Amino acid sequence: FYGKDVCALCGVKVVVDAYDGTVDFYVSDAEDPIIRVFGKIFPEMFKSMAELPESLASHVRYPVGFFDVQAALFRAYHMTDPTVFYNKEDMWEAPREIFGSQEQTMRSYYLIMKLPGEDTEEFILLVPFVPTGKENMISWLAARCDPEHYGKLLLYQFPKKKVICGPGQIEARIDQTPEISEQLTLWSQAGSRVVRGNLLVIPIEDSLMYVEAVYLQAESAQMPELKRVIVVYEKRIAMESTLEEALAKVFSAKTPRRKNWSEQGRAEPRVQMVVPVGTSWETLATSAQATYVQAIEAQKAGDWAGYGAALEELEATLGALTSATEGE
Repeated sequence: FYGKDVCALCGVKVVVDAYDGTVDFYVSDAEDPIIRVFGKIFPEMFKSMAELPESLASHVRYPVGFFDVQAALFRAYHMTDPTVFYNKEDMWEAPREIFGSQEQTMRSYYLIMKLPGEDTEEFILLVPFVPTGKENMISWLAARCDPEHYGKLLLYQFPKKKVICGPGQIEARIDQTPEISEQLTLWSQAGSRVVRGNLLVIPIEDSLMYVEAVYLQAESAQMPELKRVIVVYEKRIAMESTLEEALAKVFSAKTPRRKNWSEQGRAEPRVQMVVPVGTSWETLATSAQATYVQAIEAQKAGDWAGYGAALEELEATLGALTSATEGE
């Protein structure tokens, strides 16, 4: 922060200059009654958030402690019907996850995502909810951190008739996937310990994607090493060495895409690489490189359909390249 530190409080952002100790107070909630009282007592103390330097404004985050208190209260106070509230018929709670090798309550976490109805990604603080005594996801609460929307809370509630898997169910599904459980069991036997990272719930439009890192820690070492990344989306699950590889497997074009009405009943052809006779391996290698760049650009743009199509084309090109080199 160029010699300055930002302390995120409820309605005031306190900036302390590390060189001369100067303290500045920037008000993020001018309607807060306590801040208004202090403002009348010390009229020269508080400044508007608009005066906060841009280099610091980009680092402002909604405070976790304050958000956790709000989320804890909201578990009950989202009920607006007095009878339902009195009987606690619709209580929510934070879901459970496996961290390391132990089960624990899921905590709120920061992430960058595009909220429903918005055009661009933004920095938010998020916590999911499940109904008390159940494991299916019922809603998630997010606090917006970007300056233009700072402090606004957004609740996304899933329809009660639609069953959305919660973190506990996803953890069980990971354990029940043979190729994943076998690998984790194997790693746990040779003088090492498998450490499962926090399960991240990432909303994508009307559905959810789950991401969990898997670390391996030797008995003689203190620092775990990232070994695999698990991605779960709808009915698909993948565990690969990197997040990019896991995303590529889950969002592979081999999964049939949604067809429009004019395409109903028509079989979707698989991409094939037609190689003209005499095509050299150098030409195929150049084509493979170009297709790879195309896939990366589609991935950056969030065009997963284009990304999957490019990967399939790349696979076909590499197959043709293998045949060409074997023939020489």
